[in-house]
Amino acid sequence: MHPDSAPRLCAHGFLFDMDGTLVDSTLCIEKIWRNWAERHQIDFSTILKVMHGRRGEETIALVAPHLDAQAETAQLIAEELLSLDGSVAIAGAKNFLESLDLDQWAVVTSAPRELALAKLAFVGLPTPKHLIGAEDVTLGKPNPAPYLQGAALLQLDARDCIAFEDAPAGIRSAHAAGAHVIAISHAAGADSTGLAQFSVCDFTALQLNRTASSFTLSISI
Repeated sequence: MHPDSAPRLCAHGFLFDMDGTLVDSTLCIEKIWRNWAERHQIDFSTILKVMHGRRGEETIALVAPHLDAQAETAQLIAEELLSLDGSVAIAGAKNFLESLDLDQWAVVTSAPRELALAKLAFVGLPTPKHLIGAEDVTLGKPNPAPYLQGAALLQLDARDCIAFEDAPAGIRSAHAAGAHVIAISHAAGADSTGLAQFSVCDFTALQLNRTASSFTLSISI
């Protein structure tokens, strides 16, 4: 597609999910949850349907309400902090983030802050100045609260932001907040919600141009 005919979105700020969007750690995460499912004799396929994009406590509340979700999540996080090998940055993510000022973007993740920062550092991505983690919200994705809070950190309305997501719960959250949504399909595959405005494999399909007061994002699809 010729650059002049590529679809475009305009925004004043950017909101990024982490797992599956900036960092490809899908195999690591699924291995940890698979082992957890075996320990508790829970069908992993049931977990797989709801886990991506959600906070650990909310996933456990859905699939195993009889367990102590807070304690179980703490154990899973501890395991994940020790299992970062194999995680890599999504293609183009580093260049995209480094083209922005720190006050122009935020990470909005269902992971706790400590784990999010550890993963971003492990794969060599910039440390965000603004981050909404699992402990920063009362209601996690797919509720719009995380993305509304992320936009507020940038002192913007979510409608003036572009959100990048990979999981259905996250896409629903960003869409409900009013943000423009681009689905990153590298790890998750095609957007199953139909709510993302565009779907790209990774950040190499995006070209960012600055204007006097905003950004124009060209999308190769």
